[in-house]
Amino acid sequence: MYLKKIALVNYKNFASEEFEFDKKINCFVGNNGIGKTNVLDAIYHLAFAKGYFNSVAVQNIKHHEDFFLLEGIFQKKNREEVISCSLKRGTKKVLKRNGKQYEKISNHIGLIPLVIISPADRNLIIEGSDVRRKFMDGVIAQSDAQYLKDLIGYNKVLAQRNSLLKYFALNHTFDEINLEIYNEQLIKLGTIIHKKRAQFLDEFIPIFKESYENIVEKEEPVSLTYRSHLDTAEFGELLSKSLERDRFLQYTSVGIHKDDLLYTIGEHPIKKFGSQGQQKTYLVALKLAQFNFIKKQTKTTPILLLDDIFDKLDASRVEKLIGLVNDDIFEQVFISDTHVQRTEEVIKKTHQSYKIFQL
Repeated sequence: MYLKKIALVNYKNFASEEFEFDKKINCFVGNNGIGKTNVLDAIYHLAFAKGYFNSVAVQNIKHHEDFFLLEGIFQKKNREEVISCSLKRGTKKVLKRNGKQYEKISNHIGLIPLVIISPADRNLIIEGSDVRRKFMDGVIAQSDAQYLKDLIGYNKVLAQRNSLLKYFALNHTFDEINLEIYNEQLIKLGTIIHKKRAQFLDEFIPIFKESYENIVEKEEPVSLTYRSHLDTAEFGELLSKSLERDRFLQYTSVGIHKDDLLYTIGEHPIKKFGSQGQQKTYLVALKLAQFNFIKKQTKTTPILLLDDIFDKLDASRVEKLIGLVNDDIFEQVFISDTHVQRTEEVIKKTHQSYKIFQL
């Protein structure tokens, strides 16, 4: 699939702009701060109904304006998909597919397979476990709609259980029967989610290791490990043992909402022991594995966004990466860079059609 055209109105620094794209390679070049990344974020926004760099939707509205509107025309097999996303201050976001508004925005996830590689990915290493869980959940959800429904349901029940624990503390009371209702729902959904995450990692880890080996020129042992409270005990047992602690803390301290992914290189945490270059390579391999996993699961080649890719890899590795278009591994690629000549030199070597947009 590929994106044919996009229109931006009052989105970030753009008042009104339209772009018509090449089926293969599209490059946005220009000085920092001119809006290259914003175009990539607009494309991401149409795929996921939220920005990659700022998930607070209202902050994507151009300064001194009341709304933003994005519209993209995607070619998916033999049909066009017209996706629009708009937001007016003080109202809910509106997402439409071919003119029809979605009842639930979550129903849109997976329609437009897409992967972004950006310097902002470093958060996957330096930030807390919630960022890594979101990455894992995002990969699974693009090919498993039921997983996303279960995850939304789990988070809703979790919030209700936490509210109940706070109510108990504030009112110096306790209702075990009422709490058990939430426990049962958490156990059911949490167990399903844990099983799917474990199955996903079993398939994803070999793909990740292969992606890393394809980028580096020397052998470096890397690994990715899934850690969950549910690895060691049944969820019901965990909730029972943590009851007094949960009552004291006023929130649920165990469960799949505490899961994490451990990144290692040479059996050591890459956050502490990996060089800057190794961390960048690790993250690119992680995203390429995401790309290949989604492609395999959905039987559709995702759109690939490479934001400021020369910041992450040297020119030879960027050339090797973009060259995968020739092997039909990638289909449509979007690139942002500050140097037009550097970018054009690399993409010309692919002998594929391309467009360069100088902002």
